[in-house]
Amino acid sequence: MKSSFITRLGLAGAMLLSLAACENNLLEQVNPNLPTVESSWRTSDDAVKGATACYAGLQGLGMYRRWLNFALDLRDDTGFSQSPWGELADFTRFLQTNYNFEVSRDIWRDHYRTIYRCNQVLVNVPNIQGMEAGLQKRVLAEARFLRALSYFNLVSLYGNVPLALTPPTDLNIVFPQGNEAQVWEQVISDLQAAQADLPTTYTGNDVGRATKGAALTLLGKAYMQNRRWAEAQAQFTQVIGLNIYRVTGVPYVNNFRHTTENNPESIFEVQFSDEKKGGNDSGGGPDATSSQGGQRSQFWGVPGFGFNDGEVRPWVVREFLQEPTATGQRDPRLAATVFYNRRDQTQFPSTLPLDADTLAYGTGFLTRYGKDARNRARVYWRKYQTDYYRTFEDFDSPINQRVMRFADVLLMQAEALNEQNNQAAALPFINQVRERAGLAPLTGSYTRETLRTQLMHERITELTGEGVRWFDLQRWGMLSNQADIDRLKARDPDFNTFRLDRSRLLPLVQTDVDLGKLTQNTGY
Repeated sequence: MKSSFITRLGLAGAMLLSLAACENNLLEQVNPNLPTVESSWRTSDDAVKGATACYAGLQGLGMYRRWLNFALDLRDDTGFSQSPWGELADFTRFLQTNYNFEVSRDIWRDHYRTIYRCNQVLVNVPNIQGMEAGLQKRVLAEARFLRALSYFNLVSLYGNVPLALTPPTDLNIVFPQGNEAQVWEQVISDLQAAQADLPTTYTGNDVGRATKGAALTLLGKAYMQNRRWAEAQAQFTQVIGLNIYRVTGVPYVNNFRHTTENNPESIFEVQFSDEKKGGNDSGGGPDATSSQGGQRSQFWGVPGFGFNDGEVRPWVVREFLQEPTATGQRDPRLAATVFYNRRDQTQFPSTLPLDADTLAYGTGFLTRYGKDARNRARVYWRKYQTDYYRTFEDFDSPINQRVMRFADVLLMQAEALNEQNNQAAALPFINQVRERAGLAPLTGSYTRETLRTQLMHERITELTGEGVRWFDLQRWGMLSNQADIDRLKARDPDFNTFRLDRSRLLPLVQTDVDLGKLTQNTGY
């Protein structure tokens, strides 16, 4: 019996040891929800998914989904805010005392989040064995383009920003702070490297990815911001020479509707969808209930349909009314750009025939606000609003944000030529844009100064509300001298609080200034 008991005890011990070994194996299992870097960059599919994650960064709250619109279109002289959220309205008036303010912080965070993803692609994809060479080059070029776009925005808004060009391997790593010239050179370098390996077009589910035309255009814009006119002209000449973009036959409103996205005028747009993963998403996180919808229309919608945190300065309407179409009508781009009281002869005196009252979520603007004098006197954004197909706004607009389109290329090409004193060559490019709007072509003789003034007008009527005016003001030097600030004040009172010693740039986010020992922007 004793022997039998010892045998049974031995068997029990062996079983316990076996179970312990199993438990150890269980504890050593790889968590499938926490993939390592080594396990994430093995195949072509991993590489494409990595690039797709970079594009997803553009949908962040601090990028094209929400706050970037405030930083660009409401801080220039065309837009403004009367938001009841005082700190938000002050942000658009160049009054920011909290350098960690949510809007500025999110813009900074989401641009660097996108850069971090791009850096992961650039470091890891070259090490994937057996990947088809053409696809590998394309994925790397996409990452370079998106990193360049992110730095283009950061240097324009914040100036002297950290240059993070590799994924950090240590949380204590502090990336060097670049000056504006160094950041611009990085943008240019990335785009020069990207354009050769990007396709001219895509098909199927790949439509919307960065193309050769997008890289050429963004590089041209980078040269423009640095007043390198001949180099910008060369880039735009290549874009035009691709012969795949056009404004002819593309109705102007098609650039701001979800039913006509990625059309022949589009060069690059951020893809949005109102297909929700769960319930309505009023936040912005990549979580189980979030969608991939834009939120500009909710924040800038007219009273009763949006928060009306963004409005349009009345002088913009008057700019459109300066010139009739070739048939004596109002410029059709006006109705596509804003909701306004077209019968208001006090604010908007005009002898031109009235155009059709655009819809304001199922009814006309004047009908909706017929008994509301205050709202009848206000001007609201119509671009990117969804009134053309539904009677409500929410946090999930399906309309893609057009970041670059061909009309802008034509006007920038004209500007680059004009700055090189070639006015005769510039006029045909301007006239392509005017012809689509039904305006008579420009003729006659122009000087560099008179055509520069004309181009400023053309860019207002074609591009207002598309996030390019702030870049224009910087490029034209209008944010760097008091005489031009005084001109801006005359049409936008928010510039009364613009300070030459600091307001051209936002303050760097203070948390990162402290942690990274960065030098804060001048004046803050």
